[in-house]
Amino acid sequence: MKILVVEDEKLLADSLKSLLEHKGFEVEVCYDGESGAEYAELGVYDLLILDVMMPKLNGYQVAREVRAKRCGTPILMLTAKSGLEDRIEGLNAGADYYLTKPFNTRELLACINALLRRQGNQVDEVSFGNTSLDLSSSTLICGERSVRLSAREFDVMRFLLQSGEHNLSKETILARVWGYDSEATENHVEVYVGFLRKKLKRIGSNIRIEAVRRLGYHLEVQND
Repeated sequence: MKILVVEDEKLLADSLKSLLEHKGFEVEVCYDGESGAEYAELGVYDLLILDVMMPKLNGYQVAREVRAKRCGTPILMLTAKSGLEDRIEGLNAGADYYLTKPFNTRELLACINALLRRQGNQVDEVSFGNTSLDLSSSTLICGERSVRLSAREFDVMRFLLQSGEHNLSKETILARVWGYDSEATENHVEVYVGFLRKKLKRIGSNIRIEAVRRLGYHLEVQND
């Protein structure tokens, strides 16, 4: 499960990251609303945790932008603004739950687990064409045939499946899968796309990873 924390208080953001990673989640952090909206709109996260009072864009604005892009990722607002009108504004902006600071760690984890459960099968599987990716076992499945993916193959394939027909640049894939501080190059993306193409072919998938010059990659369903 991948969670995005958007919180401008660096100490709190990093503490949340450590707590959630200790519980087995994969966590990324943004420290301002504008960056948070850009990350969230990629659609690769299972949950967004948003502060309200942030620079550039506040949490309400981030939630509205995310929902305007038809991103259905659950949103948990975590904020010191505890008034009734604040909670109503947060929910109207698109938040699924509104938890006020200071919060109890057990309550936070209970909220996270409840929001993730609401997603049902989408939490466990991502599909496109005649192929699905089992998120719990990192397995690509097409009919009765399947193949296990390495950790890096899994991350790239999941990102592609969630983006579907929308182009993903090599730079975006590199940043989201390898991280902004990685020394990996665009060639790494090309290599793993090559690995995935072979595995898709091996299981008889009708998914094709299309490369578009200067735009990156997207998925297409090949109709024979």
